Amino acid sequence: MNFDDTPQEAAFRAEAKAWIAANAPKQYEEELKKSSLGRTELKGANLLEVAKAWQKRKADAGWACLHWPREYGGRGATPIERVIWQQEEGAFSKLSYVFIIGHGMCGPTMMAFAGDDQKRKYLPPLASGEKIWCQLFSEPAGGSDVAGLRTRAQKSGDGWIINGQKIWTSGAHYSDYGILLTRTDPEAPKHKGLTMFFLDMKSKGVEIKPIKQANGQSDFNEVYFTDVRIPDAQRLGAVNDGWNVSLTTLMNERMSIGAGVATGFPELFEFCSNLMLEDGLAIDDRNVRSKLAQWAVRASGLKYTSMRAISALSKGERPGPENSIGKLVAGSMIQDIAAYAMDLQGAAGVLSGPGDAEAAGKFQAMLLRAPGTRVEGGTDEIMRNIIAERVLGLPGDIRVDKDVPFNKIPTKGR
Repeated sequence: MNFDDTPQEAAFRAEAKAWIAANAPKQYEEELKKSSLGRTELKGANLLEVAKAWQKRKADAGWACLHWPREYGGRGATPIERVIWQQEEGAFSKLSYVFIIGHGMCGPTMMAFAGDDQKRKYLPPLASGEKIWCQLFSEPAGGSDVAGLRTRAQKSGDGWIINGQKIWTSGAHYSDYGILLTRTDPEAPKHKGLTMFFLDMKSKGVEIKPIKQANGQSDFNEVYFTDVRIPDAQRLGAVNDGWNVSLTTLMNERMSIGAGVATGFPELFEFCSNLMLEDGLAIDDRNVRSKLAQWAVRASGLKYTSMRAISALSKGERPGPENSIGKLVAGSMIQDIAAYAMDLQGAAGVLSGPGDAEAAGKFQAMLLRAPGTRVEGGTDEIMRNIIAERVLGLPGDIRVDKDVPFNKIPTKGR
């Protein structure tokens, strides 16, 4: 394989690099470089406001959502140009975290199932960061079984009435819109009685409660729906065909999360290059070097697996189940790396304050956030099942509820 830029790619890289150098919010660069998964903060500035301003600046110059069609706010760029942009944006890409669900999951779903007028209305503000979207799938009783959801949508005139609860909804507290998966036919098997909608998160009857996490932040939320009215025009796909619609979202979700998670390996390598142990630098210890080599291989595998997925997209293919590999490996890797870094710190590993801890408490923050990473977008167990059944072709688990009407499936307490 030849990974050198072609003349056209080199010209694109030079253009992107020059634009970023002239327009990026350089005053935040050092803080962003030092931030990690679990703690991205800016002193004296609102992270959300800075992120939206940077996204709007990119959109105005044609650098937002590069792979999207131009008419929807993108650039119509090739997959490799998208990779080049991500390489050149560097630390500033961390400002895009608040948009990952909208750009990576909701946007592709809207493109596939919304009407033309709706695409022209909703997608450009999504691409520019003026509007933020969330994904309303998970529920308290369903766990990782998306099809086990109980939020009901009942037909009422020319619209629908929604009642129920969602949980673990990332960014719901600052989102403007969301895509919502509901149950419309409880008498059908659980995968066949679902319908997808999109809605305004400020709609009457929507209540959002942030969830306090171990790392002190509140990325996730509970969302309650009480007699929320949604017009039928905001339905995505056919009635009771929501599972097929959701597959577009879920496949893009696993690609976005798997490709976008910062595993912490570069930070660990730098940390080990400077950390003094009792007998010298950590990087000179053969056991430390062995660990680093293992994670270097995994990081490389993640990188090129992601590139294969991007190449598939360039051919017009829908993201496939193989993207679960990136999600599975990245989620466990960041937790293992953070735990190992804390072990190397010894007693100092219990300190988590940025002013006191080694590496400004970066690995402590990563470890506290890591369980959320392994759950969001599907647990490790769900990812392994998908890889086993849909990538390797192994026999599927026995599902006794597969063809049973949803309202006939036994539940605890009935």
